[in-house]
Order: sequence, then C-alpha cells, then structure tokens
Amino acid sequence: MTAAEPAPRSATTVAERDPIPAPAVPEPDLTPAPAPAPVPPLAARARSVGGSPVRDILAVTARPEVINFAGGLPAPELFDREGIAAAFQEVLATAPERALQYSTTEGEPALRAGLAARISTRGPVTAPDELLITTGSQQALSLLATALLEPGDTVLVESPCYLAALQVFGLAGARMVAVPGDADGVDPAALEEAIRRERPKLLYLVPTFQNPTGRTMPAPRRAEIAAVAARRGLWIVEDDPYGELRYDGGHVPWIAALPGAEDRTVLLGSFSKVMAPGLRLGWLRAPADLRRACAVAKQAADLHTPTLNQLAAARYLDVLDAHVARVRAVYGERRDAMLAGLPDALPAGSVWTRPEGGMFLWARLPESYDTLALLPRAVEQNVAYVPGAPFYAGTPDPSTLRLCFVTRTPQEIAEGLRRLGRGLGG
Repeated sequence: MTAAEPAPRSATTVAERDPIPAPAVPEPDLTPAPAPAPVPPLAARARSVGGSPVRDILAVTARPEVINFAGGLPAPELFDREGIAAAFQEVLATAPERALQYSTTEGEPALRAGLAARISTRGPVTAPDELLITTGSQQALSLLATALLEPGDTVLVESPCYLAALQVFGLAGARMVAVPGDADGVDPAALEEAIRRERPKLLYLVPTFQNPTGRTMPAPRRAEIAAVAARRGLWIVEDDPYGELRYDGGHVPWIAALPGAEDRTVLLGSFSKVMAPGLRLGWLRAPADLRRACAVAKQAADLHTPTLNQLAAARYLDVLDAHVARVRAVYGERRDAMLAGLPDALPAGSVWTRPEGGMFLWARLPESYDTLALLPRAVEQNVAYVPGAPFYAGTPDPSTLRLCFVTRTPQEIAEGLRRLGRGLGG
C-alpha cells in the first residue's frame, strides 16, 4: 500500500448495517381478568340504623317558597352575630396561642367554671370538675351509649321520643322499649313494671319542653320517677336542651337536683338553642366514674371539643342571659301565633299540646288521618311538617305530627297554617 492509497475500511457504515429487528409484540391476552374480591361489609349496627327522617324532609323542602315547620333549628336572624364575633376577636387578640392549640378532653377550665356557676343557680350545686364539655349534646348521648351499653342491653324511652336519641341507642345495638305515659310524661307505675320486666340499663328523658311533644313533666312526677330509679337501680339520662326557653309558667327543678337521684342521674345540656348550634358546644354532668368513662370515650372520638369555640363561649357567658331574654320574647310570640291559628288549620277533632316553652308542639289528628301519607299534599301547598311515626320506639301513632314554631314570623306562621289546612283537608 502506498502513501497515496486510502486506508481500508474496517467496519460498515450505519447505512450498510443490517436493520435491527423490531421487538416482538406479544399477542394480547384476551382472558377476562378475575373480578376483584368484595370489600368486607359494613358493621351490622351501621346497616341496621337508618338516617334521620327529619333531615330527609328538610332536604326535600329546602325550596325558599316552602314555609317549613319541620326543622328543629333556632331562628338564624336572632343569632347575636356581633356579640359572638366580639367574643372570638377578644380571644384571638388576647390568647391566640391557647385558643389555637390542643386542649384537655374534659374541656377548657374557663368554660367549665362559668357553666358550673350557671348550673348551680338553677339546680344542683356543681363544681367545674363535675362537667365534661362535649361537641354538642348529641355527642354526650353517644359517649354515654359507649360507656354504658352493650349490644342487646335495654333502654327505656318516652313515647314518643327524641328521634336522634333513638338513633344513638340503635347504633349502640340497644333494645328500646317505650314506657307508657300521659300528658305529664312517663307513668311511674308503668316505669316500675317495665324495669321489672325488661331489666334495663337506663331511662332516657327530655322532661322539659320535650322534643317532639313540647310537654313538661311536673315536679311531683319527676320526684316519683327519681324514687322508682333509686328503688329499682337504674340510670336516668336527663336531656335538657330547651330548658332556658320558657315563655310562661315557673321553673321546674331538674331530676338531677332531687334527693336520691344524685348518684344515678346524668344531666345533659347544650348551647345550640341559646347561643348558636354552629359552635357545637354541649355538656354532660355525671357521677365521677361514669364521667371518667365518657372522657375516655371522647378521647377516642375527637380528643377534645374545639378550643377556640370553648374560649369564645366562656367570654360570651357574660351577656348570654340578655340574649336569651330577647330570644324568649320573640319565640313566645311565635308560639302564640301558632296556637292561635291551629283551630282553623287542623281537622275537626284534632288535639294539640300547649307548650310553656321550647320549640315544638305536637298534634294528633282524627284516627282516619295518616300524616306521613298526607305530607306530599302539604308540600304541594308549600308547607312542611314532620310526621309523628318516626318518633316512636314502639307502635307508632300515624295520626300525629310535630310542628316547629320558632323559625317563622307570626305572619308567616299564619300563612303556613292556611296552607297546612289546605294540604290536610283539600
């Protein structure tokens, strides 16, 4: 090879190389994929307890043209927005680190102290340590069910009874037995017989302005109930969310304040109806062992009720009485407006309660009427109520209904009752 000759090529160029074969594409697997295994089912207690019929009715009747007597809500236009806002602003300005931090399960000391003083003026002398602050009084019911009830235990209730209590006890797996009563509430002789026959764990009562009936148990009847519970060995759960909303008549002592009832009565209360339900503040007063068990159950549920809300409520207690007085004046007028319009609205032969306070009254129509079946006709007239049947643990009375009078003006109540008359009789 001479210097003028080009050097021989030692490899082929890219163009001269053999093409790289494309990777083989596997044939698609057309075998159907196995169906995924189902997830485990819900707990039996969740499958066996339905939702609230009242909530379902409120969802259906939320149209603004409907005059709704179905709800159990306080009147929103009466909320003390300025006063509550000022309480929150003061707390955040003076104690932000505390207000935004975790708190104790039992509740903020300032709120417990103020609440204990408030309870002591109306009933049993109460120390702050005897109270557990809860996220609404509904949580207090759930904590009690956790602390007291085993599946299959028996709970005695009024007839009719507060619907959400039936839900709580049902979710706990309890058997609910209705105790017969009269216009004054549970009959003591019937209670004694039910205890002998059913061997229950507790009796649940709303003695003052009961939901749904609006009735109030007189003091002598309360004393008889307390005596039966002491003699037979029974917890009494006394729920009092409405007691400060009295329009006439005199204060009736709590069962929890009666001699012989101190070691077996749990008193529940709430700020929802007198301050604002959105704060979700309730309370429980109970003997020490049961209160501690409820505190442990609360630790597992939510650790504690919101600190900021508690501290703001503690500040607001200073002006709460004045606010409640304004609310009572308005609600009393609305109750009177409903009572005045019922004779023309309900069919002949109907009867109804005349509550001394609270938010509800209860009506019973003639036996031929079924208020659940008639509800769609009422809604067609742009008015709503709650049929009475869901409030019964035992055999329901289909001719009954509940009316809430606090969320409408007297003029709206009059118009709503005219519509109700057309829906029930038209």
